[in-house]
Amino acid sequence: MDQLQPLLGEVVGTSDWTVIDQQRINTFADATGDHQWIHVDPARAASGPFGAPIAHGFLTLSLLPVFSESAFVISQFRLGVNYGLNKVRFLKPVVVNARLRAHFKLLSFESLDNKGTQLIFEMTVEMEGADKAVCVAESILRLFD
Repeated sequence: MDQLQPLLGEVVGTSDWTVIDQQRINTFADATGDHQWIHVDPARAASGPFGAPIAHGFLTLSLLPVFSESAFVISQFRLGVNYGLNKVRFLKPVVVNARLRAHFKLLSFESLDNKGTQLIFEMTVEMEGADKAVCVAESILRLFD
């Protein structure tokens, strides 16, 4: 934890690439009940505005644990919990079979009264070959000894 504080404002890790295939999109649709055709009907989506199905924005956001697991490791704590998000934006649609990865910049490091630490990361998700990020969000993580 002591090694994190000097990294304020720096990118502390970049995740591995993750493929967003149709099966992942369909499974997310089943889990959330969001079966809009632009996500789950490849034939109809092919003639839609993006030429293919696109992932749910919240699917991209829900991959935060997958991205962070391969981007960095914070040791010497007993428990970590997701405390919430700030400033979430979906800047570009994620087309089926795209590869995504995330960059994590440490924005804030704060000690809590209950032997915890609150970290805020800016997560920027990029799609391979895209000219801009697909999602930017601030993730709030609380860690406890």
